[in-house]
Amino acid sequence: MPVPPRAPQHPVTTTHHGHTRTDEYEWLRAKEDPAVLAHLEAENDYTQARTAHLADLRGRIYDEIKSRTLETDLSVPTRVRGYWYYGRSFEGRQYGASCRVPVADLDDWTPPQPAADAHPDEPALPGEEVMLDLDQLAEGHDFFSVGGSSVSPDDRLLAYAVDVVGDERYTVRVLDLATRELHGDVLTGVLGGVTWGGSADHFYYTTVDEAWRPDKVWRHRLGTAQADDELVFHEPDGRYFVGVGRTRSRRYVMIAASSKTTSEFHVLDAADPHAAPVCFAERTEGIEYSLEHAVVGGQDRFLVLHNATGPEFELGHAPAVPTAPADWRPLLPHDPAVRLEDVDAFADHLVVQQRSNGSSQVRILDLGADPESPVTADRFVEFPGELATVGAGSNPAFEQPTIRVGMTSLARPSAVYDHDLRSGELVLRKQAPVLGGYDADDYEEHRLWATSVDGVQVPISLVVRKGVRTDGAPIPVHLYGYGAYEASIDPYFSVSRLSVLDRGAAFAIAHIRGGGEMGRHWYDDGKLAHKQHTFDDFIASARHLVTSGWTTADRIVAEGASAGGLLIGAVANQAPEAFGGLVAGVPFVDTLTTMLDATLPLTVPEYDEWGDPTGDPEAYERIAGYAPYENVAALPYPPILAETSLNDTRVLYVEAAKWVARLRDRAPEADVLLRTEMAAGHGGVSGRYRAWEERAFTLAWILDRLGLADAPLLSS
Repeated sequence: MPVPPRAPQHPVTTTHHGHTRTDEYEWLRAKEDPAVLAHLEAENDYTQARTAHLADLRGRIYDEIKSRTLETDLSVPTRVRGYWYYGRSFEGRQYGASCRVPVADLDDWTPPQPAADAHPDEPALPGEEVMLDLDQLAEGHDFFSVGGSSVSPDDRLLAYAVDVVGDERYTVRVLDLATRELHGDVLTGVLGGVTWGGSADHFYYTTVDEAWRPDKVWRHRLGTAQADDELVFHEPDGRYFVGVGRTRSRRYVMIAASSKTTSEFHVLDAADPHAAPVCFAERTEGIEYSLEHAVVGGQDRFLVLHNATGPEFELGHAPAVPTAPADWRPLLPHDPAVRLEDVDAFADHLVVQQRSNGSSQVRILDLGADPESPVTADRFVEFPGELATVGAGSNPAFEQPTIRVGMTSLARPSAVYDHDLRSGELVLRKQAPVLGGYDADDYEEHRLWATSVDGVQVPISLVVRKGVRTDGAPIPVHLYGYGAYEASIDPYFSVSRLSVLDRGAAFAIAHIRGGGEMGRHWYDDGKLAHKQHTFDDFIASARHLVTSGWTTADRIVAEGASAGGLLIGAVANQAPEAFGGLVAGVPFVDTLTTMLDATLPLTVPEYDEWGDPTGDPEAYERIAGYAPYENVAALPYPPILAETSLNDTRVLYVEAAKWVARLRDRAPEADVLLRTEMAAGHGGVSGRYRAWEERAFTLAWILDRLGLADAPLLSS
């Protein structure tokens, strides 16, 4: 049996609010230290040795993912002005290409269909123009990611952003689509992509401060140096993130400054290359709003989705800038049973995304000619199935007579529809192909309800292959959870998940508090002083799967990533007996150390999510009470797989490294593995084949813990 690495201890002692804590492994934070890198490599070697017996299974899972995937494929084209835009993927290539073709008939909004047998080296559609060949751009780089690409208003130029490290600092270049020549403009240190103004001579972009917080918006004029760019907006408050975008109407550029609890928008005239931002409504602590521009009866209206009248948000409207909450007239009044999440404005309609009782919904509001009472009709885009997840897709054109809508579930591959806004007709444009004879009717989906310790009912979504659970006998379960930031982990389809389902396990998502599945109150009841509810809900979900006969505790492997990795680390300490294995991806497990250091990436903006342990003794004690690293003890931990990335700027690799080191020291009998991707960021490796290999590694470990490493595929 290989011997696990033991990190040397170099204790550092600190005192906060009268509490003294000693950290033996803080030295692992020195990313450039050869001793740190050597330790991470030793951990990788140990993990590889301990999982060598799974090499064949990893290969089979990879082959299963690959065989079920249509490798040469085309997305449903989306129309922007005079072009249809789409993405292509190619067999044998890690990355795809972004393409476009001219619109043949400006009155026809039916997307063109490619030839079914389109060859990878031939155009998929007549007149195809390959804007970016991503495989070509990625050549020579271990990591490659496009942060965004945007075509200029005259359709001639393409600005695109590339990250070749994984730290999400992008370099922007500008390509002339006619000549295929790159402009001399090179912008570095950019967060994501750019937003064009009303013409092709300038665009806007965002940069970050030393703590990796997006804090500045700049205006760049083509042909000038980045050093000469104009600072348009700066947000000094460390709690606020800044973003920039343009309205669908193309009339305005919007700058948003938002904390976890408060927001403020600034409006610029897109046609004016010298425009100064005008504040729409000054920030008021606790009031969140988002802004959209509509035109009703020829008049400008600003749609305001806000929580000034209730926690689940109201849709209001206002005629001018600046304004205040008192000026916002309701279109959709606050309803405590409906969480309004987003609104998109079109020439004659509004599209609202909302959720009710744990289900997502798409709602259409018809617009009339009266600016004071604009809504003339209200209806839903209907899909069958309790566990169907629906949402508006890519709909960039203000004048389009259709909206793109997507639908998926745990058993149903994602489908893309066009909904005709005039006739109400719903047309299927594409069902994501799953090769190998996949049939969604071979699987059954269930909505279960667990009772948490305070009596709250927690929804669980579950999928299993029909016939696996005979006579109510328990089966293995792969349980997933997140529970933070109001992020909703709605039911979704996964090709890689079939490798678990088709070996006889069920997959379940626990929709725990801290997420947004049941509305804003669900989020509020799982953060700050209520954070323990997140962990209680997940433990209750695992135990419900046992008491309801689905499984046994030793046959549950739980998984979570990022803030979900914090969840996994917390339940490992609080209820190790409830699980047979735990997977923590890029895990936020050294929570207290991170939240005590305002110089670390993203710490200050996170105070509204977790609390400020530097200034608030109660927050310190609360975080210290659940932080996984703080609470490692001599417990009977189930086997744990921790996975992280060296270049992650959101959750630093050191959190997983320190956690595993302390587990090895304080619980020497624990079976703990650490795997660090040495050329990746928060989202893991880049390139689809490498991503499949990475997922195959994790799933092989999960199947081994579920007792299914040698199980035959039920579909074969």
